[in-house]
Amino acid sequence: MREARGKKRPRQLLWRWRNNPLRRHDDVVEAWIMLVVWAAIALGGALIGTVTAHATDESLAQLRHDRHTVGAVLVESTARAVSTGDGTRNGHVRAKVRWTASDGSLRSGRAPVDSGQKAGSNVLIWVNSKGQVTTEPPTASAAATEAAMSGAGAALALGGLVFAAGRVAQWRLDQRRYEQWDREWDQVGPQWGRRTT
Repeated sequence: MREARGKKRPRQLLWRWRNNPLRRHDDVVEAWIMLVVWAAIALGGALIGTVTAHATDESLAQLRHDRHTVGAVLVESTARAVSTGDGTRNGHVRAKVRWTASDGSLRSGRAPVDSGQKAGSNVLIWVNSKGQVTTEPPTASAAATEAAMSGAGAALALGGLVFAAGRVAQWRLDQRRYEQWDREWDQVGPQWGRRTT
C-alpha cells in the first residue's frame, strides 16, 4: 500500500503525438496549434520587438539630427506667466520669440521658453531642418528607453494576439469534440436504458 502511494506516475512527454488508442485526430491538431502558438510568441515576439525598437530608435535619432537650437529674442515678457496649465511643460511657457533663420531671414513664432523672463531677453529655442519652431528632441538615453518600451509593447501585443488566436482555435476544437460526443451519446445512450434479462 505504501509503495503504491509513493510511486509517481511516469510523465508522458509529447503524449498527444504518441501512438495510443485514446488519441484523437483533434488531439494532434491541438498539439500542433499550441506548438505553433508558442513558437510564434517566442520567435515572432522577439523579431517584432527588435524591429520595432530599432525603427523607433532610428526615428528618434533622425529627430535629434534634424533639430537644433538657435538664439532668439523674447518678444513678450513671461515674468507673470504661471508655469502650470495649458501650453506649459517642465517650467516652460509658450511665448512669442524672434530669430534669424539660417538663410538670413527674420522669423517669429511661439516657442517654449523658461517662465519668469522679460521681453528682450536672449533665449535658446529648438527649430527643425525647415526652420520651424519645435520641441527639444529626446536625449539618447530617453530615446533608448522609449525604443525599448516600444519594442516590448509590440512584442506583448503580438504575443497577446497570437495567444488569443490559439485560444479561439482550441475553443473551436472543444466545440467539435462536444458535438462529436453528443452524436455518439445519441447512438449509445438509448442502449443504456434497456434491461437485460
